[in-house]
Amino acid sequence: MIPVAKPVIGEEEKRAVLEVLESGMLAQGPKVEEFERAFAGYIGVEHAVATSSGTTALHVALLACGIESGDEVITTPFTFIASANAILYCNARPVFADIDERTFNIDPEEVKERITRRTKAVLVVHLYGQPCDMRAIAEICEDYRLKLIEDACQAHGAEYRGRKVGSFGDAACFSFYPTKNMTTGEGGMLTTNSREVAERARLIREHGSRVRYEHIALGYNYRMTDIAAAIGLVQLSRLEEMNARRRANAAKLSRELRGVEGITPPYVAPYAKHVFHQYTVRAENRAEVIRRLEAAGVGYGIHYPKPVHRQELYRRLGYRESLPKAEEASREVLSLPVHPALGDGDIERIASAVRGE
Repeated sequence: MIPVAKPVIGEEEKRAVLEVLESGMLAQGPKVEEFERAFAGYIGVEHAVATSSGTTALHVALLACGIESGDEVITTPFTFIASANAILYCNARPVFADIDERTFNIDPEEVKERITRRTKAVLVVHLYGQPCDMRAIAEICEDYRLKLIEDACQAHGAEYRGRKVGSFGDAACFSFYPTKNMTTGEGGMLTTNSREVAERARLIREHGSRVRYEHIALGYNYRMTDIAAAIGLVQLSRLEEMNARRRANAAKLSRELRGVEGITPPYVAPYAKHVFHQYTVRAENRAEVIRRLEAAGVGYGIHYPKPVHRQELYRRLGYRESLPKAEEASREVLSLPVHPALGDGDIERIASAVRGE
């Protein structure tokens, strides 16, 4: 079976974990600080704040940017539900803007149409590892004085016009879940160039406390462990290499699938350095392609089979609007294996299964 995702964990990660275990410092400590510095340097920002997951990083980012009850935050309906749920955690309201049908990312023109007097921020998602059109989004946020938050949980190392995502917004968030381009087992990171946002994020992350047993704000236990950070430091050192292998695998797949009836390989925008967290095609007859993949022992994923605004939680909250491009994408998208552990033979087997050979 060729899995759709596979963490690449080696002896160096194992040794790093063992060193932390032997040190006796298991919770947030010096390894977390080292990981924060290294990740901030990699992204090209002043500050990075490690958290326990990508979801907690999103929650912290929104709170640190001043999102509160009654505010509206414009975001995409075509994403993992955590992107929108983090807005609900702040007692704010997600407002969904439809997507660009080629990139699957939020459409800047749709964003503009949904701005109201209550709009406080735009939360973009760099879906599948492809950057959003950050120039257009940033101009909108500047014109309307909105906060810009990047959900880069699927886009470690992706670039927009030569600049890494995670460096454009007032805050940005990354996830280190096992299937991501790099992992810490579980974990997240907030990046920002704002000292104020970073300080508020650190306060929120640790029970609203700067000094032990002195609590000046409502906070949470969203800390990363030194065990996770030790893994993250090793993974970060290999991220560019692993991303290069993803891009190479994606290029081979696209060549193999070019011209296959009913299959549209991923579109890569001219401004983007795509890192292919997922290699996601459009399949006009998805059920038939899935049948072929299963018969050939090839894993797959559907990211995502139901847009957020169609989820039962959001229907109970009163969301009834139609967002046709997101809804159409949810019926056609199909993710194929692209991870760094694949060899040329695996790529050929995947492509042959899609073609029905």
